[in-house]
Amino acid sequence: MEPSLQTEVRSASEEAAAMAARLVLDGQPVAVPTETVYGLAADATNAEAVARIYAAKGRPSFNPLIVHVPDVTAAQQLGAFDAAALSLAEAHWPGPLTLVVPKKADAGIAPLVTAGLESIAIRVPAHPVMRMLLEMAGRPLAAPSANASGKISPTSAAHVKASLDGRIALILDGGQAKRGIESTIIAATDGTLRLLRRGPIDVPGALASDDARIEAPGQLSSHYAPGKPLRLEATHAEADEILIGYGDVEGELSLGRDPVTAAARLFAALHEADASPHPRIAVAPIPGDGLAAAIRDRLRRAAAPRP
Repeated sequence: MEPSLQTEVRSASEEAAAMAARLVLDGQPVAVPTETVYGLAADATNAEAVARIYAAKGRPSFNPLIVHVPDVTAAQQLGAFDAAALSLAEAHWPGPLTLVVPKKADAGIAPLVTAGLESIAIRVPAHPVMRMLLEMAGRPLAAPSANASGKISPTSAAHVKASLDGRIALILDGGQAKRGIESTIIAATDGTLRLLRRGPIDVPGALASDDARIEAPGQLSSHYAPGKPLRLEATHAEADEILIGYGDVEGELSLGRDPVTAAARLFAALHEADASPHPRIAVAPIPGDGLAAAIRDRLRRAAAPRP
């Protein structure tokens, strides 16, 4: 993404948070402090808003994103908490703990947020500025670290400005992040507690996960892939294929005509194609750099032979 915006840094105040909330509701990401690191927050129910996070960060992988909510009640509207997960939530929220739980069918979260998975990563942040933004926006917020892909996580507004200047409209300056490292991530999806990422909170009894599945940020294996063979760079559908089109290549399904729209539609289109009666899936070429390259990378992972 070429810098094209005038990035404003504003001291975190009620007026500045209201401005940030308006941008969020307009589908734009904003940088906001949390107690861990600065996050790049967007409306988690708006797929194109979430795609703009990836566009601003550069050429990322489509890992699941953490969804930030104001309290445990809001978290339970998005995910299913067993007794162990609920106990952790009540003990450590608000705070730097992320819980990965089964996603509820009616959660209303954009598929891009969860990378097409049936689990969801949720956190209730403690930082007053992030909490103010959550209250004013009235939406769950997806918020990875507010830095260009591959760069060091930001712990100040100056770090964000150096990394994302011209790529986002607003940075809320709430001073230095207190913790300076990302949240602990615990998965509670199968009756056990599994440690997916170490962080500020130690959870006794959580088993270090050696599972190859991607469930949360900070893991490196393959992501959700359809159960059907996937052919890339397709300009037409073979007799047994459903074609996911892009740009001038028309298909039964479409990713649109620009990378932001394509990223927003990617996982929903893959799920729909996987559920279709066609035994194979074809996807049109996605030319370009930045976000388009990230989409191609995600598709190559989805098309890779299973071990």
